Amino acid sequence: MKLTPIEADYWMMDGGVAFGVVPKSLWTKVYPEDRDNLIRITTRCLLVQTGSRNILIDTGMGDKRGEKYYTYKYRFGISGLVKPLAKAGLSPADITDILFTHLHDDHVGGATFVNEAGMVEEFFRNAVYWCSSTHRAWSKKSNKRESAAYFSDNLEPLEKSGRLRLIEKEGEWIEGISLRIFNGHTRGQLIPVIDTGKGKVVFAGDFIPALSYIPIPYVPAVDIEPLLSMTEKESFLEEALKNDYILFFEHDYYHEACRLAAGKKGVEAGEIFKITNLNS
Repeated sequence: MKLTPIEADYWMMDGGVAFGVVPKSLWTKVYPEDRDNLIRITTRCLLVQTGSRNILIDTGMGDKRGEKYYTYKYRFGISGLVKPLAKAGLSPADITDILFTHLHDDHVGGATFVNEAGMVEEFFRNAVYWCSSTHRAWSKKSNKRESAAYFSDNLEPLEKSGRLRLIEKEGEWIEGISLRIFNGHTRGQLIPVIDTGKGKVVFAGDFIPALSYIPIPYVPAVDIEPLLSMTEKESFLEEALKNDYILFFEHDYYHEACRLAAGKKGVEAGEIFKITNLNS
């Protein structure tokens, strides 16, 4: 099994949105402010190569929305999946599976694109696409809190092609990869736990989006049920510490992955490292 980070987007978010009720005087100590109360974020997807499968977890924003939309996202630097996949020796056509943690636009937008005829089509034409059935149903309700994060053209081409698969429950997905479901950020978020043979890597998605979110009260304002997020995180971190899980961060601009340690105030970040170290 080989793991390769695939950085799809670099963008900025308001720090108050990112850290919810945690005061700025506290969160700036663990995650620097850039400008105008904005913090730097990456969308760090993960390529998992195992057996004959090339699995990509999440796909970033893509570029379907037009310049105005991405200006609101404060996107900067180079975006997209073609170059980082090429650096890993692959093209979009080589991807066999896309696993969506959830269907917010910054996680799923890159799965489709607008062609020269102005039609939306699949970016990964040979892939099978996976998401939780609970979350797919939830996304169709388009509640007022989350409606701006869902777009029908992200999923409709995948459903029309017949290659969208729905995951009904937690458990082993394929050999070496199990899926957990958490509901605080959004209903039915899938969190993959990958057994590399050298340790279990948790693709933490928006469950624990960055190292700075390890303390229990640090919960984004966008979570639909922040108290549930805290309960889920507290329980899982104890499990992760006990079993020496490695957390892989999707949105942390500064840190890619870490182990956990027992601190005076509970579970805290331990060793920080690059996930490719597990490939050697």
